[in-house]
Amino acid sequence: MKISREDVLRVAQLAHLELSPEEVEMYRGQLDAILTYVGKLEELDVAQVEPMAQVLLPVAGEGHPELREDLRRPCDVGGAVLAGAPEAAARFFRVPKVIDR
Repeated sequence: MKISREDVLRVAQLAHLELSPEEVEMYRGQLDAILTYVGKLEELDVAQVEPMAQVLLPVAGEGHPELREDLRRPCDVGGAVLAGAPEAAARFFRVPKVIDR
């Protein structure tokens, strides 16, 4: 797949990035390599592969210690975080406008 210079410039515009001509060419090559690799992956026959909801296979009689139970836990750090903010109003930060369009 060939990524054009215009494709890179459009993505950079959407991401609000200013790229030098050298960066445009570097990213064009990188994006082209990524999409070429994805194209190779699309050639694989995965008809007999069952979908997985979890990437770790269970071990008989054992759980996965790296997978913890999903529990609600209190998180009361808002006051401390807002206390260090230069401008805080109620439960919110006041920040300067960064999007012009």
